[in-house]
Amino acid sequence: MSRIGKQPVVIPEGVEVSLKGNTITTKGKLGTLEFSFLENEVEVKIEDNEIIVSPKTEKSAAFWGTTRSVINNMVEWVSKGFKKSLEINWVGYKFEPQGDKLILSIGYSHKVEMKVPAGLKVELDEKQKNVIHVSGFDKQLVGEFAAKIRAKKKPEPYKGKGIKYVGEHIIRKAGKTGAK
Repeated sequence: MSRIGKQPVVIPEGVEVSLKGNTITTKGKLGTLEFSFLENEVEVKIEDNEIIVSPKTEKSAAFWGTTRSVINNMVEWVSKGFKKSLEINWVGYKFEPQGDKLILSIGYSHKVEMKVPAGLKVELDEKQKNVIHVSGFDKQLVGEFAAKIRAKKKPEPYKGKGIKYVGEHIIRKAGKTGAK
């Protein structure tokens, strides 16, 4: 039995949830998300102010907890949103958000431009100018865009220069020791 699947998903105030066939739609102040679940594996019901997910067969327990978690996350994201923070380290490296573009100065002979996807917001931190926040209501889109930014200049282990997530620990290596 799924301990997570047993719990009902409470619908907070300001979030609308609709169910049509095997598609559930959540709509909140930040946006709208849709999810199609396996209709022959799990049953989804909206009762009072809760969403209840239950398995149809004994073998569908794997889908039961996963479906409930995805629905719970959708309800949470359209009401609260999601945020990832990135930090850039090295002399002269910087982020420059300009409208729907993000311009990176990361040691190349040119500046790297990235188009910010619709539904995401990129802004500099007010206190630290080497930290940027990527926020939106779709966790997958936020994580994917943050990973694309990080991939432009991954942190290297010798000097620690590059782009990393805030709080990420980079294992440092000792450099070469010269012949004595």
